[in-house]
Amino acid sequence: MTPFVVAPIVSSMANQLSQLDQVFAALADPTRRAIVMRLCAGEASVGELADPFDMALPSFMKHIHVLELSGLVQSEKSGRVRTCRLSPDALVGAEDWFQHQRAIWEARLDRFEAYVIKLKKERAAAKRPSKTSDKTADKTTNKTSKRKGAE
Repeated sequence: MTPFVVAPIVSSMANQLSQLDQVFAALADPTRRAIVMRLCAGEASVGELADPFDMALPSFMKHIHVLELSGLVQSEKSGRVRTCRLSPDALVGAEDWFQHQRAIWEARLDRFEAYVIKLKKERAAAKRPSKTSDKTADKTTNKTSKRKGAE
C-alpha cells in the first residue's frame, strides 16, 4: 500500500501574502526603513549606507539581506564594492493591500454614518409630539377651561 501524500496547494494569493508579509517584516525595523529612505535618494554602496549606523558590517549586511529577500532592495557587486538600489515594484503589493483595506473601512464608516443619521432622526421624531397627540391635548385643555369658566 502506498502512503497517502497531500500536496500543498499554493495559490497566487498565498504567494502575494507571503511577499506582503516579507515586505512588512522588512519595513518593521527602523534601521531597514532608514536604509530604504536613504535609497530613495539614489543608489549607494553598502559602506555609504552603513556609515550612519553604529553596528558592525556583518550585522548591517543582515539588514541588507532581509531587504533583498523582500524584494525592496537589489544589490550588485562590482570588484570590492556592493552597490544597492531601491526596487519600488516590491511596494506594489503593499499599496494594493492598503487600497483594499481603505475601501473596506470607508464602506464600514459610510454604513456607520448612515446608521447614526437614522438614529438621530428616530430620536428627533420620538421627542417631537405627534399631531394626533397635539389635538388630544388641545381638546383636554379646552374641556378643562370650559369647566373652570362654568364654575
